[in-house]
Amino acid sequence: MKKVLIIEDNPEFRENTVELLELYDYEVIAAENGRVGIQMAMTALPDIIICDIVMPEANGYTVLEVLGQNERTAGIPFIFLTAKDQKEDIRRGLSLGADDYIYKPFKTEELLKALEIRLKKNAFLRQRVDKNTKGLNLFLKEASAYLDEELLSSSRENKHFKDRDIIFREGDAAHHLYFVEKGNVKTYRVAESGKEIVTGWYGPGDFFGQLSLLGKEGIYIESAITMEYAEVLDIPKQDFVNLIHHDMELANKFLEIISSNTVHLQEKLIDIAYSSVNRRTAKALLELHEKGILKDENQKGVDILREDLASMIGVAKETAIRTLTKFKEIGLIGTDSRKKLTLLDKEKLQRIADFED
Repeated sequence: MKKVLIIEDNPEFRENTVELLELYDYEVIAAENGRVGIQMAMTALPDIIICDIVMPEANGYTVLEVLGQNERTAGIPFIFLTAKDQKEDIRRGLSLGADDYIYKPFKTEELLKALEIRLKKNAFLRQRVDKNTKGLNLFLKEASAYLDEELLSSSRENKHFKDRDIIFREGDAAHHLYFVEKGNVKTYRVAESGKEIVTGWYGPGDFFGQLSLLGKEGIYIESAITMEYAEVLDIPKQDFVNLIHHDMELANKFLEIISSNTVHLQEKLIDIAYSSVNRRTAKALLELHEKGILKDENQKGVDILREDLASMIGVAKETAIRTLTKFKEIGLIGTDSRKKLTLLDKEKLQRIADFED
């Protein structure tokens, strides 16, 4: 049973609304003014709030602002009640973050429909999205219910790539956002000198290509190549655009899902500017291990080019080789029979990544 908080200073209107919602199996609590409403919201944590605007002690705008600043109540759906001749109230309320508004007096169907839509949407936006193809497809399928059935394509299947297959090249028209289900992908750019500069490593659960889709040029700003057999889901650009532009809350949810790579890139840039070579190398090796590229001893790994590793940590190839040699001498890493790097001591490597200046 969903809990509804009604904040309304008119006793008759408040009581009638409470009785109406109770008839439709809602648990209803009510407050006679904004100050009491704020207190009840913070203690009872309702599933949704219906609030009048013009009230004594604290008006509806104040209620919304106060609750929006509290971590426990900021995400509660908020519906304003307003008179039909107060359209400026609607604009102000929506700009402050209200989810919807209902005109007074309202019809029963209008109120029930507004509650149903906001509660359903809030449940969808709060749910955890599994970082795999099944979870992502489920999210996209449910997202289409809040947009339009025609806005999102209905079928998305993994594409299979062999080792060292090119997924897209720098300068190609950017038509897809990509998601790694299995395997590993490297992105890189080519400098004027012809040297490859690694821009990212991506493993299962990672997205890549989003920055190219957000750019005005409409082209990929880097190339992408598989480092081993990989299964990759591609999301059409039009789906990406529809998710970003048709609904602000849905856009925020989607960007939250795909933005971890962008945050990680910012952290790497800070590391290059301020961290030692040892620390940056340790972090890079741990990242490659986490993505399944650098394996533990006696496991089959992926061939890591020293040029790629140097590019990741922002140093010359010779510097990267010297640092790897040092790490090998003190037993942090090793090489297998095919000269591929292996991880020997993750704990010590983690200490270097965490604490060395």
